Amino acid sequence: MSDVLGAWVVLPAVVAIVVVLYSREVISALLAAMLCAEGLILLGGGASLVSAPAEVVNRSLAVFSSEGNVKVLAFSLLIGAFLALVRYSGGVAATVRRLIDIGFASTPRRAGLMTYLVGVVLFIESNLSILTSGIVARGLFDRFKMSRARLAFIVDSTAAPICILLLMNAWGVFVYALIENQGITNPGEVLLGTLTYNFYAWFALAVAFYTVWTGRVHGALRRFELQQQPENNDADESIQEGRSRYMLVPFAALLITMLLGLYFTGDGNMRAGDGGLSILFAVLVGTAAAYVLLRVESRFRHQQLMDLSFKGIGELLPMVMILLLSIALGSSLKVLGTGIYIASLASQHLPLWAVAPLLFLSGSVVAFTTGTSWGTFAIMIPIAVPLALTTGMPVELLVAAALGGGVFGDHCSPISDTTVVSALAAGCDVLDHVWTQLPYALVTALFASVAYLIVGLT
Repeated sequence: MSDVLGAWVVLPAVVAIVVVLYSREVISALLAAMLCAEGLILLGGGASLVSAPAEVVNRSLAVFSSEGNVKVLAFSLLIGAFLALVRYSGGVAATVRRLIDIGFASTPRRAGLMTYLVGVVLFIESNLSILTSGIVARGLFDRFKMSRARLAFIVDSTAAPICILLLMNAWGVFVYALIENQGITNPGEVLLGTLTYNFYAWFALAVAFYTVWTGRVHGALRRFELQQQPENNDADESIQEGRSRYMLVPFAALLITMLLGLYFTGDGNMRAGDGGLSILFAVLVGTAAAYVLLRVESRFRHQQLMDLSFKGIGELLPMVMILLLSIALGSSLKVLGTGIYIASLASQHLPLWAVAPLLFLSGSVVAFTTGTSWGTFAIMIPIAVPLALTTGMPVELLVAAALGGGVFGDHCSPISDTTVVSALAAGCDVLDHVWTQLPYALVTALFASVAYLIVGLT
């Protein structure tokens, strides 16, 4: 449809940015962008604009026609029940005290390092990495008066970068298939070669580590920490004095189920496992483990546990609504061809030294406007590989630039599912996470662009 509408296909993304800057509220921005996108789709097809609002509803309902989308939305709701049970049982507070008492997380630096390392170790699945490090560290960050926005930045800046570097996961399988589909005879070697050139991912991990090690925060994150008081769950009078096993047992059940799910759905190959299905069942099993443990030890009555579970689900409804609308908007933009249009602009009449930097930047714009790194990979790799073969440039370099741009744009986008899940795991507002992470991501992207420019010139 971009052939018919031209540059107008970018308008919905512009509308989303303008509305979110004006209102500082994501849901209305997403609705406005969807209304604009559906209106353009109708215009492109020669239909009347009158039915645009109805098409917004239809597009949102169509999200549920995808089994993968339903899994993500269901898990995003159920994790609220899981978090509520481990929190109100006192398990989180008890675990925090235990970690401090044994010296494992006795300082802000150690708490940050633990969060960072958990995110790095669990490279096998991005949502697992984000949820694990975020949930475990919430209470520690509260105890040491570090904001939830800082936590969201750290978990977001370790999950996707480590997943796109250590490609023994679903990310690797997906990218491998995209490269192979371009007629490359040695896609595995190309995939391995991208590690050297994926500058944004390496720099993002380095910046996150710098933040953890030094304890210094800058820009919007510094102002946020000075102005906001971190949440302190220990101060909630409804939370009982608990034991660390009320968190550790359900969490172990969640983690083990997730890994087993990846193993069995991948027929023994965890890299090929169904991450969405695995994490959905993992949350169900973890929540059930928390329920059974608290009932067996008579901590709560059945009705109390049900009330707490639904309370936790209710607390996450705004986040899930954002996620639903983000997926729907991404579908609208795909029909419009927004990502393909933006990417095509970067592939025309480029000097060789500018190819890698502009692929990186165009990939970041595609990911930012569409809210999906994987969707960006699917758009950019079919552009990057032919460009490399035509110009004689290293395929690994251009593929890495496309991958890095996808991760960068995804980091900055308020409509990205990774952004929403990171905010969910850390327990902070989505826009707070976006505004505080943005300066870090922009500086990191500047370093990456310079690195690609240097490689292109040499």
